[in-house]
Amino acid sequence: MALLTRRRLLGAALGLIASGGATYAYARYVEPGWLDGVRLDLSLPKLPDAFAGFTIAHISDLHFGPFCSPADLAPAIDTVLALNADLIAITGDFVSSLDHGENDMIVESLSRLQAREGVLAVLGNHDWWEGDLAVSAALRRAGVTLLSNQHHVIRRGAQALYIAGIDDVWCAKHDLDAALHGIPADGAAIALVHEPDFADTVANDPRVLLQLSGHTHGGQVRVPFCGGLHFPPFGNKYTMGLYQINDMTLYTNRGLGMINRPLRFACRPEVTLFRLMST
Repeated sequence: MALLTRRRLLGAALGLIASGGATYAYARYVEPGWLDGVRLDLSLPKLPDAFAGFTIAHISDLHFGPFCSPADLAPAIDTVLALNADLIAITGDFVSSLDHGENDMIVESLSRLQAREGVLAVLGNHDWWEGDLAVSAALRRAGVTLLSNQHHVIRRGAQALYIAGIDDVWCAKHDLDAALHGIPADGAAIALVHEPDFADTVANDPRVLLQLSGHTHGGQVRVPFCGGLHFPPFGNKYTMGLYQINDMTLYTNRGLGMINRPLRFACRPEVTLFRLMST
């Protein structure tokens, strides 16, 4: 075996530095803007026949603040609009701060969203930490319907689909019973809740067919063969993608924004379109 000379060691070190620099540049400047458009057909038991083919565009974790501006989010908004979904659902964490006009950023970006059955949302933990009243007011100005432990009814003829918004779990603002109150025992509901791990509780109610969540960012930085480096409380179990819990389907969206550091690696930002199918 040839001895490692000083020149070879220096060459190896420079190669590692160059590789590390390229990886950082990709994670900082490429992947955060490389939007992943996910389309899924979901077969849901007990979905009313009138809602077969119903479409939902789902986004989450916008995190307006140091790492996300309306200009950064514009391609995602354009993508959502191009999907022409029946309903748009947003599952929390609209801001990372409220120090630089983020409430106006919410209005500027989200007032563009339009859907036949409206734009529905729930708050996330960062919204409560930074100022739930300011975020809620901005959402109202943007024309977004905020569901705080309550539900919204969509009717097609004699049949109904209930969208239940459950407030933030980490901040102990959630009340599942209140969100589902008034939905008949044989009713079909979709739950919006920021934290995905609350699905273990939601799935115990047979009225809920589907839960849509965010919160985890998919880990934001994922190492091949190891997965995400960090997941927050209430987002350690169902970290990203599709799950089946009892008879309920759960989807955890990777989100659009970033926290802690402006990096994404092997975990692209996501806009998801669901087409609901009856079984």
